[in-house]
Amino acid sequence: MNAVIPRPARQTTAAADGGPPVAGPWRIHVADSRLAPVARTVRALLEPHLGDRLLPPDPDDDRRFPAAPALVLAFGAPPAPRRVPVGVCPRGLAEPADESYRLTVTADGITCRAATPEGVFRAATTAAQLLIASTAPVPRQELTDAPHYAWRGLMVDPARAYLTPDELRRVIDLAALYKLNVLHLHLTDNEGWRLRLPAVPGPAAAGDDGAPRDFYTAEDYRDLQEYAAERFVTVVPEIDLPGHCAALREALPHLPPAPAPEGLAGRYPFVPPLDLADPATRDTVASVLTDVCRLTTGPFVHIGGDEAVGMTADSFALAVRELRALVREAGKRPLAWQESSRAGITEDDIAQFWVDVPMTDLPDTEEELARRPELLAAGHTLEFIKALKRFFAPADHDVARVVEGGGRLLLSPQSHLYLDRPYAPEVAPPHQAGHAARLGFAAYRPRGVRHTALWDPASHGIPDARIAGVEATLFGESVEAFDDLTTLLLPRLASVAETAWAGRAPDWADHRSRLARHGRLWRERGLAYLASTEIPWP
Repeated sequence: MNAVIPRPARQTTAAADGGPPVAGPWRIHVADSRLAPVARTVRALLEPHLGDRLLPPDPDDDRRFPAAPALVLAFGAPPAPRRVPVGVCPRGLAEPADESYRLTVTADGITCRAATPEGVFRAATTAAQLLIASTAPVPRQELTDAPHYAWRGLMVDPARAYLTPDELRRVIDLAALYKLNVLHLHLTDNEGWRLRLPAVPGPAAAGDDGAPRDFYTAEDYRDLQEYAAERFVTVVPEIDLPGHCAALREALPHLPPAPAPEGLAGRYPFVPPLDLADPATRDTVASVLTDVCRLTTGPFVHIGGDEAVGMTADSFALAVRELRALVREAGKRPLAWQESSRAGITEDDIAQFWVDVPMTDLPDTEEELARRPELLAAGHTLEFIKALKRFFAPADHDVARVVEGGGRLLLSPQSHLYLDRPYAPEVAPPHQAGHAARLGFAAYRPRGVRHTALWDPASHGIPDARIAGVEATLFGESVEAFDDLTTLLLPRLASVAETAWAGRAPDWADHRSRLARHGRLWRERGLAYLASTEIPWP
């Protein structure tokens, strides 16, 4: 069985047998020296799985190991006609990169052909899955494939749950194996400020006394971007402003609050957002964003813009326009959460779509609330829920604003692509029930893997011409260790990757069978995952 995720668009099987033995040993052969960097990266991805079955690189390996099957990386004509992906290229190219590929399996090995190094690498990740998720010889076959969406991302949240650089590298490897091409780093929030910058003293300067660091230096950040680029993954940093700024306020307590709506003070707790009309605040934020843009090798910087509780609409609109302008002045392209659309939208703007009122899935009556134990456990009252609905009511118009303004939407609907959603208790196996019950944002209705896998991008009615791409998110409220992060990600991230690549939801019966074969891949990489009862694990 072909257990590749995302499932290739076209497969022609020549014979069920006669292919190369998975046991190997295997060698990696480069047909063009320009692909040598790709070969090094592919070798690094395969080593945890093949171990000593992966022969060491040797320019004379064809003569020394003539009988060993080869994984061949070569330039060649892509599948025709080429399908141009929908959306925005995360590398900033005017037209998305050609990631289409052709993969051929014969008795002698596996050959990966594409017109670009990026396409060859995508083919090689398919070959890696064929080898890792198979126990019998790989059938002789030809696969051709290309992505539907140009931007296929994952957001993680080191602001709330710090991830070491080594842990982020493991996340990048996982993303690359499933053909994701963006790692969005939520670097700042109320809980933490994780990028060390000259303009931000205090918490971000901790660790000089020998204690474990909980921030990234400029060198850490540069190294992560280089590591990601070798895997054709673009890092997008997020500095979440003007709200979500408690960590910044702790470091710089003199910054004044933004003007608040009349009557709001004292009713609900909130951290006062920043006032970008204040010259000192603007200068501080300008220094921060200039440094972030200077350190970022990719073309995009995320400015946040979500949930700016406690500021007037006019103050919020001014803040978003200032943040966008500062990023553009520093030579980068801004993107922001969907609330930013309320400051106006142009063809150059990207808004990350995450919520509307129906998606919040909140009850209307005390009787409905009584049937939502997760909301009661989170301390939600009906009065508070009504206030939340009023707060989120403008979100119902954000998508229309972006479409009508000619901007683009990055699809991250909280209903399906927020992977900090708790798992439904009935899908957690007994030995993981306790761990699974602790994970996830408590106010979200728990769901299974199938719920995520069946998300349809077309369900939102957004024209392809207005879509930037697809991005899963995982906020870190419940993450205490790396195993928590990967258990929330897996198996669901593989399902999101499938939809982002194919442009539509997979057939669940087929998809769950393929997912079952990926537990081995995750175990060999030391990644914890939820062994959901929905999936027929071997």
